Amino acid sequence: MPELLIELFSEEIPARMQARAAEDFCGLLHKALVPLMAAAPRPLYGPRRIAAVGEMAARAETPGKEERGPRIGAPDAALEGFLRKHGATRDALTQEGQFWVLSKPGAVIEAPALLARVLPGLLRSFPWPKSMRWGTSGFAWVRPLQRILCLFDGVPVPFALAEGEDAVHGLAAADLTEGHRILAGTEPFAVRSLAGYEAGLRERFVIADAAERERVIEAGIAALAAAEGLEVVPDRGLLAEVAGLVEWPVPLLGSIDAGFMDLPPEVMRTTMRVNQRYFALRRPDGSAAPRFALVSNIVPQDGGAAIVAGNEKVLRARLSDARFFWDQDRKQRLEDFLPKLDGVVFFESLGTQRQRTERLESLAVRIAPLVGANLALAARAGRLAKADLASGMVGEFPELQGVMGRYYARQDGEDARIAEAIGAHYRPLGPGDAVPDEPVAMAVALADKLDQLAGFFAAGQKPTGSGDPFALRRAALGVIRIIRENGLRVPLREVLLATQPLLRPLVQQGLLPALPDVNDIMEFLAERLRVQLRAEGARHDLVAAVFGATPDDDLVRLLARAAALESLLATPDGANLLTAYKRAANILRIENRKDGPHDGPVDRDLLEADAERALAGAVESATTAVAAALAAEDFAGAMRHLAALRLPVDAFFDTVTVNDPKAELRANRLRLLGRLCAAMDTVADFSKIEG
Repeated sequence: MPELLIELFSEEIPARMQARAAEDFCGLLHKALVPLMAAAPRPLYGPRRIAAVGEMAARAETPGKEERGPRIGAPDAALEGFLRKHGATRDALTQEGQFWVLSKPGAVIEAPALLARVLPGLLRSFPWPKSMRWGTSGFAWVRPLQRILCLFDGVPVPFALAEGEDAVHGLAAADLTEGHRILAGTEPFAVRSLAGYEAGLRERFVIADAAERERVIEAGIAALAAAEGLEVVPDRGLLAEVAGLVEWPVPLLGSIDAGFMDLPPEVMRTTMRVNQRYFALRRPDGSAAPRFALVSNIVPQDGGAAIVAGNEKVLRARLSDARFFWDQDRKQRLEDFLPKLDGVVFFESLGTQRQRTERLESLAVRIAPLVGANLALAARAGRLAKADLASGMVGEFPELQGVMGRYYARQDGEDARIAEAIGAHYRPLGPGDAVPDEPVAMAVALADKLDQLAGFFAAGQKPTGSGDPFALRRAALGVIRIIRENGLRVPLREVLLATQPLLRPLVQQGLLPALPDVNDIMEFLAERLRVQLRAEGARHDLVAAVFGATPDDDLVRLLARAAALESLLATPDGANLLTAYKRAANILRIENRKDGPHDGPVDRDLLEADAERALAGAVESATTAVAAALAAEDFAGAMRHLAALRLPVDAFFDTVTVNDPKAELRANRLRLLGRLCAAMDTVADFSKIEG
């Protein structure tokens, strides 16, 4: 199939925008060219270009279709108007029933013509997060667009971006692109294929594929580090960003002055990463090494000596700034930063960060006994958790919040558990981040996230399908992970209710419209749990069934019940019992619509058949036994008692007619089925189980 290659060549594109822009471009192309393009094209991107390459049919014929026109006998004006609308004549009309019908033949779509028609509009409406205009044109792009390369089957597809009198500075598609601005100059070269495009760029010091640039950078700095017995601190985000900053990566190593090596390693890494895009190195024992890696975008003639020296000079200045903040912050105790939080707004409806620390202190004390934490230590850690937000270091590097608080708490002689809680209470920051596992840290981390959820829900800032600006989904998953991975028995509803008196002063001040609805937050947490379990491959219908059977808010207990239910359904008894439940539920649903509901106790005097007497006895026994097992949290035992119903249920359906002609027998048997379903529903809502 013919090859399509499109490149949009511009001034430097911000690294953070490149991958998304290339993916968006390929997606929009596929949508616009879908009659001729079966699969989305592959994206290529770099500092000065985004490109798409794929396969596309040369032509396609659209199927013909019929358009119904006016009624037979309608005024001539109506018929003529219909024909004008469709560009047809009377010869193309046929009569079908009471109407004229126009048969429209299919059209042949040629690839070059389709490309020339759709690309100008696609580029004009391209969804950059931020864009700019230059000169007198109304055309907008992320940075000034300089060239458009468009090839189909090796032949240029010319089109212009002009619209009306806007000539977009004469920009039109051709078969030209450029290599590295410094190493190859601005002389364009012609392209005839993807292979020629990639080879031509490589000859001119450009690696077109971002993934390949990442591999070159990663392997290069790893080899340089290994030669000195060191290793690179992993940082996939920085690796991707640097790959978006260079076209021809050349890894180099620089040195860090010994006078800065007493700074916390997190401070040095953050300074290097945020300000300079340097990679940190470490020794095999994990300690910081006095070296850093950088990536040049040119091939230095002196082996990199001048580039390294220049970057070392810049880094000294950056680390000197970090040293200043480090020294200044340590001149006071961490607690002394608290008054400054009075002037730091957390959120307009949720007061200041100082008010939030007071809520965290109270909530951490409420949670502490539930996780085995010392109350006094949990209170102190909650009080100090946000203090470092007023420090100079965190003001300069917000990424270090919590990290610096831990260092400053250690310096002040605070209990090690308090320092750990301050440093860990933001965790987990993402799916790959570990959760806190020390009790005081768990208490403060849960308090932080539950206060966040309660506060923003009360403020009407629930996540929507299109956005979650306050990271509430991450907070909810953090709560779930901390509880699950530490096996904590936390009554979430009770803890959430404890947030209400803490938020009441904000309601009284008119900042919040109302207290948070705990049921809403519980449903949000339940949905996040279902999402997490689906990602793990667990059966979400079983979780929904367990949640539907009980108002229990103990996640560990609920998940243990779901696991036991899954084990039951994996057995023949469980599978057959589920089938019987659905049969009974269907019968009840139908009969209840006639003259129901059919609930209440079963009349033993009306049990005529042996099978129904056996089932009634089994249901009564199972109900008692299941209740006792659930109370003892013996979920496997509860499932065994349910499984014992399988044989009497099978016998009942094999030998008993539920809808007996005698009304009293029918009603009693329907009540028996109702008791059966009710007994099973104490374990889980079986109606929500698929299969």
